[in-house]
Amino acid sequence: MSSVVISELPAMDATRFQHTPYYCEENVYLLCKTLCENGVADETGSDLFVVFISNERKQASMFGLCLHYTLFHVPLWHQKASTRADGIVLWDYHVICVQRKKESDSEPLVWDLDSTLPFPSTLASYVTETIQPSFQLFAEYQRFFRVVHAPLFFKHFASDRRHMKAPDGSWIAQPPPYQPIVAQDGVLHNLSEYTAMSATDTLSSLDPDTVREAISQKLGVFVSHSQLQDLFTKLP
Repeated sequence: MSSVVISELPAMDATRFQHTPYYCEENVYLLCKTLCENGVADETGSDLFVVFISNERKQASMFGLCLHYTLFHVPLWHQKASTRADGIVLWDYHVICVQRKKESDSEPLVWDLDSTLPFPSTLASYVTETIQPSFQLFAEYQRFFRVVHAPLFFKHFASDRRHMKAPDGSWIAQPPPYQPIVAQDGVLHNLSEYTAMSATDTLSSLDPDTVREAISQKLGVFVSHSQLQDLFTKLP
């Protein structure tokens, strides 16, 4: 019987990383960059994956905010923004980092700056505690996951933060103190491409060739919650 080696990486202090409330996609972009720079991850980010969590109605679970003037339907538990004992929040979407070391038996790790779980947590424990797949949800609350290889995310992602502005031009939540992230080709904003989700786009097969082709694309692999853990055993 084979065994899974749990990473010996000690819990880290999440406050050491740049974090602006309600700008999870930028927080994770900078988190990945920092993990590469400090030697926790490969310097190119080859062992890192950016994961967008949302659904067809762009609603996530945390009775709270990525706060974009929408009805939130994406439930996640153990979130710092929650005021409830179970830590649940309904987000419109959420973004995390998953680290999978290619030549290692260690379990994938989840880096979630908004979670009250250990930082990082194993993917298995994060799925159990935060995603809670055994919890029965109405169809409109079902979560989907867009998994993007970090090197491609560094190259293509851009946000001018327009999604965080009210109709009158005021900020819904104060933006980060640094300049907006611009893609290497000069694109200023494409966040909606990453958060757009449709059940019809879910990967029909997790065979190695299909996964290899999908993860090499700008917008990565699109899977359901039941496929997420298995996906990280199939990545090249």
